[in-house]
Amino acid sequence: MVGCVSCGSFGSGECEVFRACVRAIVPQAGLLKSQLPKAELVSNAIIEAKFRHEESGMRDYILLYLNGKRHKIRGEQAFMTLAEYLRYERGLTGTKIVCAEGDCGACSVLRGETLPDQSELRYSTINACITFVHLMDCTHVITVEGLKEDDALSPVQTAMVENYGAQCGFCTPGFICAMTDLVNHQAYQNPKGQQYLDEKQVRNALTGNLCRCTGYAPIIEAGKKVDLTQFTPLQKRYDTPEMVAELKQHRQIGVNIQADHLQFYAPTLLEEAIRFKQEREARIFSSATDMGVLINKERSNPTVICSLNLTPGAHALSEEEGVIQVGPRVTLNELEHFLRDRIPEFSRLLKIFASPQIKNKGTLVGNIANASPIADTLPFLMVADAEVELMGLQGARRVNINRFYTGYKQLDMRQDELISKVLIPVPAAQDIIRLYKVSNRKDLDISTLTAAFRLKVNAGQIEQVAIAYGGVAATVVRLPKTEAFLMGKPLNQEVCQQAGVLACTEISPISDVRASAEYRLQVAENLFLKFYHEMQPDAVGV
Repeated sequence: MVGCVSCGSFGSGECEVFRACVRAIVPQAGLLKSQLPKAELVSNAIIEAKFRHEESGMRDYILLYLNGKRHKIRGEQAFMTLAEYLRYERGLTGTKIVCAEGDCGACSVLRGETLPDQSELRYSTINACITFVHLMDCTHVITVEGLKEDDALSPVQTAMVENYGAQCGFCTPGFICAMTDLVNHQAYQNPKGQQYLDEKQVRNALTGNLCRCTGYAPIIEAGKKVDLTQFTPLQKRYDTPEMVAELKQHRQIGVNIQADHLQFYAPTLLEEAIRFKQEREARIFSSATDMGVLINKERSNPTVICSLNLTPGAHALSEEEGVIQVGPRVTLNELEHFLRDRIPEFSRLLKIFASPQIKNKGTLVGNIANASPIADTLPFLMVADAEVELMGLQGARRVNINRFYTGYKQLDMRQDELISKVLIPVPAAQDIIRLYKVSNRKDLDISTLTAAFRLKVNAGQIEQVAIAYGGVAATVVRLPKTEAFLMGKPLNQEVCQQAGVLACTEISPISDVRASAEYRLQVAENLFLKFYHEMQPDAVGV
């Protein structure tokens, strides 16, 4: 039986795209017109060939709702950054472009997503300066101009005015969007019955926004003064049944946009993405939080781009038989919340991984594929013995992440393969896990060094141990000599000191803008003592 590549139905005749495709294929299949309702009789091979060679049933536009208004975006505009499109094509200049790196938050906007298993939009802040229009397909974007209510300032905007939260005003729209995300979440998505936000909530929500004028105090005060009971949730203001239905329906139809030498391809079948990647040597875009920076700084210029956004399972996140399965479009924010009770230490690390704007868009698969030696997630994934599932023309295969990196930015992955899933075994309850992110700033900073410790201790003796360090070599590395030394040893201060010294013989850090090699060696050694002291029953704030 053949399923429609557009709507997923099986020969029901309800989908016009499917019916048009069948009409085109019938002569090749040797079918009679009377057999059209029995579309399942058409072979998979014929349908796949027709869609591959003639790209039938695909859209040549991005569907985007902007402050409640519908837009179809074609051609070169689809390859602009969202910030450029908003400012130069729509005249919405409240969205500022400052760093063009996703660091300062002045470009923050709210993105409403429709996901396959949800009946409403889910709003969150993202950085428009490193987001491309083609990655915003089937979403609703709300800018600072769209936050006003009945031509009056929103409660968040009013609080910023009344508490003197703006001076030069350049960063203010971004702060307002980020604060609105928090207020909207508390007022609608996760109601707690509270009337006002506390300072910790406001601070955490604004870690992705920088201000050079106010010193932050009046901005934080403004956030604390927003009356949640007076805020109308964005879903109730904007989300009509017609808009949500159209966005969800368009997720069933692939996208193929070409403009001069540029091409964006977002199929609804993973097999088509694999074939396209192989034939066109396409670059797979997950969320492009890193690629957006490289393109803005003219350090990369991919011309053929493929997205898995519309493919089945791309947004899937589940636990099956003690293994967490993460799809390629699952965001770090989603993963953080999902793991809160399942792997709390990894969830805690994800909390400080990056700003809300980055985590609302960035993905675990993207962090893995980027292959940075200081990727924050990799040390844990290595000590957890996680696997990546690779899909290619020859089928699927799984690779333990400890064997996935063969050199700096080099992966055990063929040209036709892509990462379709990450599998993370849930550690045993008795396992001791500690993860470390060492950076120059507490928030919004690239790591200087990362580390993961996983031990099983029985009667004071170390029975199992796995240690991984990042930022100390061309890839994130395990420390096999140190692990072997610790096996069977008592977990005490002397042993941990000796292990720290031995660990430094297994790594080869370099000096760069973030730290010297000597500093990294010292930190790498000291982390063993930090780990030991954190294991003590009376450890507080170590």
